[in-house]
Amino acid sequence: MRGITLSLRRGILYSLLGENGAGKSTLMRIIAGLAAATSGSVRLFGAHDLRSVTARIAFMGHQSFLYDELTARENLAYFARLYSGAHPDHDSLITSVGLDPASPKRVSAYSQGMRQRLSLARALVNTPELILLDEPFSNVDAASAATMVHLLDRLRDRGTCVVVITHQPALLADVADESITMTAGLITSATRSHYAPEIQPEVRR
Repeated sequence: MRGITLSLRRGILYSLLGENGAGKSTLMRIIAGLAAATSGSVRLFGAHDLRSVTARIAFMGHQSFLYDELTARENLAYFARLYSGAHPDHDSLITSVGLDPASPKRVSAYSQGMRQRLSLARALVNTPELILLDEPFSNVDAASAATMVHLLDRLRDRGTCVVVITHQPALLADVADESITMTAGLITSATRSHYAPEIQPEVRR
């Protein structure tokens, strides 16, 4: 990636588009503090030390990080212990992604769509202000994708900043405020459907 200047705003849902190898996942991992930028700077919530704001960020990548031998409720209880001030109501969070919090079914018996939805719930357990999702709709059935999109729409309306990498932009067509397209490590276009103030967090390269 090179020559990227990007500002993300609260209460905006962004779709990040581009071919494989365009640099989308790398950019997302740099924002999340999971990869180091070789040049430039990243500032989140006014801080350059990303470790100080980790608890305010959620990242959902290609790995679910779920424990197969645990139930949905047990998985969320485990991840909640990693954060102070994590989501106090695991059951409502599980319900919000269309799953049954009382189910004794272990994750090993989940379909791909169920796993993706629970992965999203896991990412939200710390009540993040910035949500970064890398291909959350991959290999997901239409009903599961619709449930996830509805939840992201609600989170955006509550003032959360949401960034979604997807090869299925039609899924976000009715909810995305801005679409950003990357080509060969560059942002080549950005379109806006709504305006929202308050520029924060900010990423510069």
